[in-house]
Amino acid sequence: MHAPADAAPSFETLFGRPPRVHVRAPGRVNLIGEHTDYNGGFVLPMAIPQQTEVRLAPREDRKVRAFSANLGAKGNVDEYELGQEKRGRGWLDYVQGVTHVLRAEGLTVGGFDLWLRSDVPLGSGLSSSAALEVALLRGLREAFGLTLDDVRIALLGQKVECDFVGAPVGVMDQMASSLAHGSAALFLDTRTLQYERVPLPPGVEPIVINSGVTHSHSGGDYRVRRAECERAAAQLGVAQLRDLPDAELPRAMALPDPLGRRVRHVLTENARVLATVRALRSGDLAALGPLLYDSHASQRDDYEVSVPEIDLLVDLARAEPDVLGARLTGGGFGGSVVMLARAGKGAGAAARIVARYSEKSAHKGTILVPESPSER
Repeated sequence: MHAPADAAPSFETLFGRPPRVHVRAPGRVNLIGEHTDYNGGFVLPMAIPQQTEVRLAPREDRKVRAFSANLGAKGNVDEYELGQEKRGRGWLDYVQGVTHVLRAEGLTVGGFDLWLRSDVPLGSGLSSSAALEVALLRGLREAFGLTLDDVRIALLGQKVECDFVGAPVGVMDQMASSLAHGSAALFLDTRTLQYERVPLPPGVEPIVINSGVTHSHSGGDYRVRRAECERAAAQLGVAQLRDLPDAELPRAMALPDPLGRRVRHVLTENARVLATVRALRSGDLAALGPLLYDSHASQRDDYEVSVPEIDLLVDLARAEPDVLGARLTGGGFGGSVVMLARAGKGAGAAARIVARYSEKSAHKGTILVPESPSER
């Protein structure tokens, strides 16, 4: 991680003592399986190198003092009392949400001093908020001896977003941040929470490019899509769209537009996740590209969550012979694109794509994966 030009003060400088706990949690990129998690479906995320770092030390009182190093030397230490959490304080809401949810779940923590830093880009579709929640929950688990396994940490992180921050997210982001690691994808059934780590075949590597167009899960469009899925499920007589057999798709398409198209995306996306897992297990690289491109087309046309900049990045990827496939990743309305490239060819392909993107777009793309040697 790189410090900003106006380097932030250290934990020791701010709080006059060393931290007792130092933990991290990664952001995530979703290879495939978008908008399926809150419909009870399948997802296939991976951890990315970018992480959120948390340093903290318990206090003797019930005060929380928190500082974000991403704000640099001009940042302030924000404070609140446990039990007095109030929404509307920006990034601090995620910290407040964690202590609020822990108390609601009967898990006791005392006050603490907190220093955090993240190089997961905000609004990039790479789960910066989940990385913060999971890192903080890991830190509090260690500092206060909480009995929490990694799945419980993920579920608590989701509650922070849904119950306190007010973003109606599924569980994928927190599960990925808590459980994914290395170069393996996390094949997750979001209904049962059963998961399996599926390694990428030796002949392929991921690319992640941030479009520079930011988004927010607490915004209106994401909520609208989720509400549309819930309305469609109710009209089709199922609890979640996961319960709808593929053979029922014609009946779904008879729903008022756009509900039928939303259902079609969810059903076909679940099938694409399963097909991608089979291709990864068998090393069938030729099957991967069409699955990613079909997923993007479905998000663009049936789910309507893409934007022109994202479509441009995907089109530029199509022109690269070393790229097998590409798609929008994350909630949409901006964010990032994930691609699969031939092993050893990702850095060169990503550099060419970003250069062309900058020529054709008002935004500057950023290569997040693979990391350049200077960023490691």
